[in-house]
Amino acid sequence: MTLTEAPARAAVDDSRGAAYPRPAAPRRSWPIVVAAGTTVVLWASAFVGIRFAGHDYSPGAMALGRMVAASAALTLFVAVTRRFRVRHTEATVPRRVAVPRGGTLGLIVLWGVAWFGGYNVALNAAERLVDAGTAALLVAVAPILVAIAATLVLGERLTGRLGVGVTIAFAGVALIAVGGFTGHADPVGVALAVLSALLYAFGVLLQKRLLARVDAVTMTWLGALAGTAALLPFAPTLLAEFAAAPLPATLGVLFLGVFPTAIGFLTWGYVLSRWTAGRTTAATYLVPPVTVLLSWTLLGEVPAPLALLGGTLCLAGVVFATRR
Repeated sequence: MTLTEAPARAAVDDSRGAAYPRPAAPRRSWPIVVAAGTTVVLWASAFVGIRFAGHDYSPGAMALGRMVAASAALTLFVAVTRRFRVRHTEATVPRRVAVPRGGTLGLIVLWGVAWFGGYNVALNAAERLVDAGTAALLVAVAPILVAIAATLVLGERLTGRLGVGVTIAFAGVALIAVGGFTGHADPVGVALAVLSALLYAFGVLLQKRLLARVDAVTMTWLGALAGTAALLPFAPTLLAEFAAAPLPATLGVLFLGVFPTAIGFLTWGYVLSRWTAGRTTAATYLVPPVTVLLSWTLLGEVPAPLALLGGTLCLAGVVFATRR
């Protein structure tokens, strides 16, 4: 299976087609590859943005500010796209977004709280203790967990090539974890980054299940609202830090909300609804090498030789796992 092939089980049902039109078969389409690349670049930039804004915003306050911006952007996107669809389709199209109910809605709320809430706070806290490159490369453990769990929980087939590629990439992550991106790794920061990886893996598996019932746009929007609500206890801290923070740090938080979160998760949901969970998350091994380059260029966090070798292995693992 190549990077742009999707298994039969990843087929998009009619409800998701309302937000993302069903692509023509075979599903070897450049928009999917572009969406995957967009996700990689935006998520890599998030590690750098967190490190930058973390000097002026605490973990909980930054997570809330990020999600407020993301929720506003996603709400605007849903409203605009809904209006466009009603205007350009038959009058039988309902004018309100079809919000899932019951157990499905409950699971979406759980997903949003775990990923948009718990993951963001844990990662923000981790990056106060370790550099952006170390955090990104430790969070990259998540695709390993997803690839294994997807075979047990989702019934996806773990091919030999994907398994070998994941192993190579994980070896690169392990090299980073030994000494950190810049030669130093705080134990507490490492533990928080690993916690972020666990929440990441849980979020991917739950999202993959739910995408069979609800379209990616609606799920991302509702999940963001749920995550924002869960973070509201940090509102007083956010207001106090907002009053004292310099403008560049505040713009950094807004950037995190609009780009890596709102846009990044929309493109991520689009790709995940068309590829297997294991294959999609294997592609995210490209995030650490991109983070390495960005943090080196923008933050001056010079990588240790071992970190560069680890990043190279991450990239090699992705290429091996996703090529024919």
